[in-house]
Amino acid sequence: MSTNSSNRHEILERNVGLLAIFIVFAISWGALVEITPLIFQKQTTEPVQNLRAYTALEMEGRDVYIREGCNVCHSQMIRPFRAETERYGHYSVAGESVWEHPFLWGSKRTGPDLARVGGRYSDEWHRVHLIDPRELVPESNMPGFPWLEDNVLDGELTQKKLEVFRNQFGVPYTAEQIANAKQAVDGKTEMDAIIAYLQSLGHGMK
Repeated sequence: MSTNSSNRHEILERNVGLLAIFIVFAISWGALVEITPLIFQKQTTEPVQNLRAYTALEMEGRDVYIREGCNVCHSQMIRPFRAETERYGHYSVAGESVWEHPFLWGSKRTGPDLARVGGRYSDEWHRVHLIDPRELVPESNMPGFPWLEDNVLDGELTQKKLEVFRNQFGVPYTAEQIANAKQAVDGKTEMDAIIAYLQSLGHGMK
């Protein structure tokens, strides 16, 4: 019995194509078992109680955040470990991210996690930090983004962005919010927008 079992196992190991099929099947089955239950759990599919949709200005700031690669060095996902919760605050929960497209959880922390940065510093602190990080944090290796002060938003696509998030992703924007989107950002700088976005982070769990 042991010899036959060993022979069958050897046949599988020597047949690369068959082994690959079994590997894919095993991984797919494991993923199915892990992921499927999450689709039906309210805590992973419904927003937390205080979650609100991004304002038009915050939405534009989020796009600037992505464009400038901030999500490459900063994560937005606090893991449930004491070392993280003591530094950053309550660990991240799925209900905070149900309206995030794409997700900005990240995995690399060249800079600190920003999931709960909203309200931690003043708008002026963020402005100075984004222009010249070393003026506030001498040891920082973050680049400055002074051009954000000069780039003015025209809001031409803001209304369309909110419409896409409402129609495609179910974010509860009202008709009034969408209609006033361009006016809400017109004349604002990209610096204003990204600061508004940063100040909004973590509001769902406060």
